Amino acid sequence: MIKYTSKKQISIEDFVLPFKGTLSKENRWVKLANFLPWDEMVSVYIESMSREMGRKAVDPRVAVGALIIKHILRTTDEDTIEFIKENPYLQYFLGYTEYRYEQPFTSSLFVSIRRRLGVEQLQKLMDKLIAHVREIEQKASTKQKKAETNQKDDNNDSDQKPQNKGHLIVDATVAPSDIKYPTDVDLLNDARKKSEKLIDLLYVPQKGKVKPRTYRKQAEKEYLSFSKKRKKHKKTIRKAVKKQLSYLGRNLKTIEKLLDEKEGQAFPLAFKYQKMYWIIQEVYRQQKQMYDENSHKTADRIVSISQPYIRPIVRGKTGKEVEFGAKTSVSLVDGYVYLERLSWDAYNEGGDLISQIENYKTRFGYYPEWVSGDKIYGNRENRNYMKKHGIKYTGAALGRRVKEPTGEQKEYEKQRKKKAKQRSQVEGIFGVGKRKYDLGLVKAKTQETSESWIGIVYLVANIARFMRVIFWSFSEIGYKMPEKIKNAFRNRFLFSIDKITEYNLVIF
Repeated sequence: MIKYTSKKQISIEDFVLPFKGTLSKENRWVKLANFLPWDEMVSVYIESMSREMGRKAVDPRVAVGALIIKHILRTTDEDTIEFIKENPYLQYFLGYTEYRYEQPFTSSLFVSIRRRLGVEQLQKLMDKLIAHVREIEQKASTKQKKAETNQKDDNNDSDQKPQNKGHLIVDATVAPSDIKYPTDVDLLNDARKKSEKLIDLLYVPQKGKVKPRTYRKQAEKEYLSFSKKRKKHKKTIRKAVKKQLSYLGRNLKTIEKLLDEKEGQAFPLAFKYQKMYWIIQEVYRQQKQMYDENSHKTADRIVSISQPYIRPIVRGKTGKEVEFGAKTSVSLVDGYVYLERLSWDAYNEGGDLISQIENYKTRFGYYPEWVSGDKIYGNRENRNYMKKHGIKYTGAALGRRVKEPTGEQKEYEKQRKKKAKQRSQVEGIFGVGKRKYDLGLVKAKTQETSESWIGIVYLVANIARFMRVIFWSFSEIGYKMPEKIKNAFRNRFLFSIDKITEYNLVIF
């Protein structure tokens, strides 16, 4: 049961502290609490929750805000709860009216919150946030235009076809999951241990009945002997794989016999162990197929028994030829990132470009003027689609170069190269997300919570982007910086310092 009453963010003077004094207006959490569209974000979070049935849920603003705090501070679930208990600024950010030294909820509840916030919900959250930012930009821009021209906006051009505007930057990356680097021998050894556990669960001691042999001590000894070798040659690895396959195959046959003995009864294994049984059967099938064919490739290859949805994704980059995690396609517009696709299977991101352009048109009402992406996006189908809609692509043109280009062609080539350099912005988003917000190591343990983890990282990256633009302009540095640097700052970011300061005197 969910109960949420929309309330305006209280002022820092009304926040009750157990000691004298008030909160600082310059604190980042105070400014961020006043900026975020809490009602819109909460409405997305509570979509699937009942308002009448069930136990009373945690305040949805506290739930969403705690996830934002966790990734901004890059803390564990347990430490996040402790920081909220200790820090009055974090409690103000979560909508508390007074400081109290008590936990908002148990740290284990983070798992349920992540499950509730799936990829679709997080995409809606990002759309709500960025729409709120653009509303601020639009109002500030409109106010400045009226001051310059003393004329009201003319809305009579709605019948005209909108022109292409803006710059769409697209790219894809992998968010690696927190798993042990998979090898065939290690995976088979893990599957063997789990099959032995299933045999222990299924075997019921009876008079005159001997427990089936598993040779677990011998198998463990052979595995340790292999793993301690410093240099493992191909023949040594193949021999170790063969041994582990034989032990695992024998155990699977034993499990089948034990299950046959219970025919006509309720299935003796809980769902948790049923799932484990299905997974180790598939691991055995894949590994046996690769061993027989002397190959290292198979469809939907399992690399982790505890997280069987993870797939190896070939990247071909120095030091990271293969990564194990979810692949995401994103769109970057004016420095803000949209999560367009998340898949646990490898795919060609070039096939996503058309849908990303259509999503751009749905969001803004017009097609982009420029599209930037690496070479994989520059196939003929995509180029023909962009040409049809009057979109310029920053990739090099196909075919031979023109020997004597005209002045117009030279100007276009100059603009193309300038726009192509801006593609590095999306690489910066990936770098910051992986180094600062834990996109480089997803520590969630289920598919749903891992997807939520990735989505929250992109949401926090957008919040951090706006914090950098807005909050720096409030500082004294923003007012005292030289005019040359101030102009460069205006050109780089979405808002100008003058627009932000003028409009936010009303907002905050």
